[in-house]
Amino acid sequence: MPLTVPKENFKALLAPRNGNGNFDRDEEDLLREALAAPFGTPTLRELVKEKKRITLVTSDHTRNMPSSKTLPILLEEIRAGNPEAEITLLIGTGLHRPTTEAEQRAMFGDDIVDRETILVNDAFRSKDFVNIGTLPSGASCKIHRAAVDADLLVTEGFIEPHFFAGFSGGRKSILPGICAAESINENHCFDAIAHPRSAAGVLAGNPIHEDMVAAARLAKVAFIFNVTLDHSKRISGAFAGELEAAHRAGVAFLTREIRCDAVQGDIVVTSNGGYPLDQNLYQSPKAVATAEKCAGTDGVIIMFASCVDGIGGERFEEVMRWGSPQETEQRMAAIPPKDTIPEMWCAQVYARILKKHPVILVSDYPDPDGIRAMNLIPAKSGQEALDIAFQLKGSDASVVVIPDGVCTLIV
Repeated sequence: MPLTVPKENFKALLAPRNGNGNFDRDEEDLLREALAAPFGTPTLRELVKEKKRITLVTSDHTRNMPSSKTLPILLEEIRAGNPEAEITLLIGTGLHRPTTEAEQRAMFGDDIVDRETILVNDAFRSKDFVNIGTLPSGASCKIHRAAVDADLLVTEGFIEPHFFAGFSGGRKSILPGICAAESINENHCFDAIAHPRSAAGVLAGNPIHEDMVAAARLAKVAFIFNVTLDHSKRISGAFAGELEAAHRAGVAFLTREIRCDAVQGDIVVTSNGGYPLDQNLYQSPKAVATAEKCAGTDGVIIMFASCVDGIGGERFEEVMRWGSPQETEQRMAAIPPKDTIPEMWCAQVYARILKKHPVILVSDYPDPDGIRAMNLIPAKSGQEALDIAFQLKGSDASVVVIPDGVCTLIV
C-alpha cells in the first residue's frame, strides 16, 4: 500500500541491509552446501542409515518457510542415505488452525502432497500426544505421537526475530510446533511473556526459549535444517546440523544482516511484511512490538495488516475485548500458568503497548466497530492513518517507518 510522508516530518526508514536481495549465490547451492557440512553432527544421509521411521517437522501456512525449495532436497538427502525409510511430514501448527490441502500444495508443491505421507498437528486432539517429561518451568511436555514414535526426528524451519521467543526456528519446531495445547499455553503464560528477557533478539536468560530448547531435547531432535530469508523472501543463508549449534549459527548470521539502531519518532509506521504474516490480527503484535521500541513514551503506532483471514483466533478476540488495556492486563495477570487461555499472549503484548501508545490499524477488516472494541483505531488507508496520527501528535510530528517490523531487529 502507498504511504506518502511529508518531507519535513520524515525522520528515518529502518530496514535490514539484506533488503535488496542482491545475492550472487544460488539458493539451491546454499541449501546443498549446508547439508554437506552440518554443525555438530554427521550428515543427514549418514544419520538416517538403518532408521526405519523418520518424521520431518515442517512449518504451517502462517510462515514464510520456502518448503517447496527445501523439502525436495531434504527428502532426496534422506533417501540417498536410506531408500527404504518411511518418511512422515508433520506440519507444526502450534495452536493455529489446520493447514488446508490447498495451502499445502501452495507451500510444498503438488508432487510432495501427492506422493508423501503428511500429518497436520492438531494441538487440541489430546489422543495424538504423549507426555515425554517436564520442562524447566515445571510445565509438562506433550508432543505429537508421530515424533515420539520416530526412529529419527528431523525439523526444518526459518529464522527471524520473534517478539517473545527471541528468534524463530530451531527448537520452535517442537514447542509450540507439535505440542499439545496445554504445553503451549503454559509455555506462553502471563509471567513468561512479561519476563524482561522474553523479547525479540534475546535468547540468553529467556524463559520461553529455555523451555523450548528443553522440549526439543526431550523430543530427541537429531537434525535441523533452518534458513534465513532476505527482505524479498529469498533464501539468504542455510544452516544444518545439531539443534543448538546450527540455530546459533543462523541467529548470528541473521543478526548481522537485520540489526538496526533504534530511532525515536512521534509516529512509527510498520507492517508484518505482507502475506502470510499479515493475514490476521493475531499475528500483528509481532511488528507492533518492533515499532514500540521506536515510539518513545507515547508515540502513535500505525500498523498495516490486511487481515484477509479476519481476527485469527476466537480466544484472542475475546481477551482483546475484555475492557481497557489496563483491565485486560490485570485479568490476565491473575490467571495461573496452567490455566493460561489459548492465544491470550498476543492480547497481553497488545495490552502492554496500548497502555502507552495509540495503535492505528490499516486493514481490509470490514468491521471498524469491532476494531475499536479491541482498543485499536481503524483506518482504510495509509493517508487516513497518518491524518489521524498527526491529529493526535501535532502537524510537526516526526515519522519513523519500519516497512517490515518482523524481519527488522531494533536494538
